Amino acid sequence: MLFTEKSAAQKRADFRAALATGRLLRFPGAHAPLVALEVERQGFDGVYISGAALSADLALPDIGLTTLSEVTQRGRQIARVTNLPALIDVDTGFGEAMNAARTVQELEELGLAGCHLEDQVNPKRCGHLDNKTLLGRDEMARKIRAAADARRDPNFLLMARTDARAAEGMDAAIDRAKAYMDAGADAIFPEAMQDEAEFAAFREAIDVPLLANITEFGKTPLLSAQQLADLGYNIAIFPVTSLRLAMGAVRAGLAEIAETGTQAGVLDRMLTRAELYELIRYEDYNAFDRSIFNFRL
Repeated sequence: MLFTEKSAAQKRADFRAALATGRLLRFPGAHAPLVALEVERQGFDGVYISGAALSADLALPDIGLTTLSEVTQRGRQIARVTNLPALIDVDTGFGEAMNAARTVQELEELGLAGCHLEDQVNPKRCGHLDNKTLLGRDEMARKIRAAADARRDPNFLLMARTDARAAEGMDAAIDRAKAYMDAGADAIFPEAMQDEAEFAAFREAIDVPLLANITEFGKTPLLSAQQLADLGYNIAIFPVTSLRLAMGAVRAGLAEIAETGTQAGVLDRMLTRAELYELIRYEDYNAFDRSIFNFRL
């Protein structure tokens, strides 16, 4: 019909092929399907679905309050509108090893290209806050093994995130990453790296694809795509950028209306009606509708 030309299986295969090139893939965050359309329109490599952004969109803090059904169904809504692969954050997997296995199967069925599981204890905390508590390394490895065994499409990317840098130090974080790889993780997400040297140390120690979390107002410097490529990273995510941009614009626009009684002063900051209709392919839907009503046997 009018959504994507690619099947979920093809998007997963393309994602794996892109990772195999060794170039840096850029995955901006999309908390809504409309944002995913703009991510694709701007020529990015994939869509990232952030647990923090989904929580914030529900007016909840990022402490594990969202449910399996909320996250996976929102993931489906976002993934289905784009030909790009969608990588989703599933926090701690919504429970123990068996829950993590079910989570992966749900994601596969709903069209996601991959996910990452983290090694915090639930209730988790935002990765750039202090005082995080971690699962034991071996317990987390069992969770990764269960998730890996649950896969039916071998191209579904299973990534392990470790928050150990802040809680246990770099050596422990690297040790955990290696254990998670041995358990079946295809890629590693080292959270809250504090400088280029730490990114480089992880790359030197780990020989699977690595993800860099380039989030604003956190512990990690805002390294450029070129810097990350030079460091040998494979995926860069910008998880909450679009949400923060949107809410900044919403706040400014509503303040203008509250003060002046009209939105006339902020029209130049808006997507026009024509631009919005072009993004959501309004005319293509009209054409499809007309083709159905004009159909004759």
